[in-house]
Amino acid sequence: MSTLPGSGSSARRGIPLSLAARFSLLVAVLLVLAIGLTLGLLQLLPHEPLLAVSLAALVMLPIGIAAVRSQLRPMLALFRALGGTVISYQDGDYSFGLHWRRRDELGELVDSHNALGNVLRDQRLNLMQRELLLDTMVQNTPVAMLLISDHGPIVFANLAARQLLNQGRKLEGHTLEYVLQHASVSLREAIDKGGDGLFTAHPADTQENQGTGDEEEEVYHLARRNFSLNGRSHELLLLRHLTAELRRQEVQTWKKVIRVISHELNNSLAPVASLAHSGAELVRRGQTERLPEILQTIEERTRHLESFIHGYARFAKLPTPRMEHTDWRSFVGGLQSQVAFTVTGPLPEETLTVDIAQMEQALLNLLKNAHESGSPAEHISLAVRRVQQLLRIEVMDRGSGMSDTVMSNALVPFYSTKRSGTGLGLALAREIVEAHGGRISLGNREGGGLVVTLILPVNK
Repeated sequence: MSTLPGSGSSARRGIPLSLAARFSLLVAVLLVLAIGLTLGLLQLLPHEPLLAVSLAALVMLPIGIAAVRSQLRPMLALFRALGGTVISYQDGDYSFGLHWRRRDELGELVDSHNALGNVLRDQRLNLMQRELLLDTMVQNTPVAMLLISDHGPIVFANLAARQLLNQGRKLEGHTLEYVLQHASVSLREAIDKGGDGLFTAHPADTQENQGTGDEEEEVYHLARRNFSLNGRSHELLLLRHLTAELRRQEVQTWKKVIRVISHELNNSLAPVASLAHSGAELVRRGQTERLPEILQTIEERTRHLESFIHGYARFAKLPTPRMEHTDWRSFVGGLQSQVAFTVTGPLPEETLTVDIAQMEQALLNLLKNAHESGSPAEHISLAVRRVQQLLRIEVMDRGSGMSDTVMSNALVPFYSTKRSGTGLGLALAREIVEAHGGRISLGNREGGGLVVTLILPVNK
């Protein structure tokens, strides 16, 4: 804290005195002294008035200069101190402050300057704490991070990146090309390809797993982001190890599959076993009149189980689409012959190019779900329109819609809210649409109901 003392008895007593008042008082005092001195000299030299005035001026001039300089000296020192603290602020040093004992305009300026320094100092401390927290989080995250300047060296790499690519040693200062010389071939290919994506790497090819003897391939996700930092272009590479997470998801999926299949097998085999036992008892007693009914029920349950297993097998072994050409009217007519719905708006004039059997199965699943949603049949509709080079197919109903939880899981295989559902209808539709290079989305409609949207590329 720099102290710049003021001068003057009024300032020391703490009486507010503005700069204009102080300099006016100084001029008045000097003027009174000059007049008094001139009158005194005129009495001593009554016959030489010009000489008396000249002597008074010669005496008062240095006194006036000294008085003005005594007032300006602390002000000039204050201005120099203000310039020094501003330079310190530019250098990030906010430990300096100023003190001005006079209660005037400069005192208010010093108070405002010190308040600004306190605010900057507090903000700097908060920023340093946040940077320390962020650095701790970034360094300890399992995601490998590389920050690369524009076609230049690596400027930042966290611990996971060092472990993955350089056996824990620093990567800063090296170029990406140099680092990739010691990385796996699949990683180099993924980076050369550009964009985000998944790739697999053999453990022996990665720095963190060399010498482990583990032969199972590891799965990674590569994400790339470009942004400007300090006026220069930078690229951020994020490498996330997904093998453990995929294994957990795979185990959870298998558990769910086993639960669904076990439930369906029990629902079918338990009554079949009971009916078979009842039929055997009736045969033993010679009461065969109920045997046709029992055998018919056994056949129905067996066919249901066969249909269930066939559905699972079809989902697991969805073939590559075989593209065929058909017109929209005949395609939609084939759907309407199997399930009731209305067509909203005109159908496209151009030819539809898809795997007709697969796309028909996908839309039939969606239309049957619409009927099972509680929607009146007359409010179930299908709309087709072309948006630039995309086809937008919408299946709409006025049923109960979906909650956020159900909607977030509706496209996941084996997820179903129906007691007898397999959870494969929407999942199979999604697989078919994505196999055609498209995507599927769900949304609740205003006024109630659901709209399922298929976005397909226009295949010529």
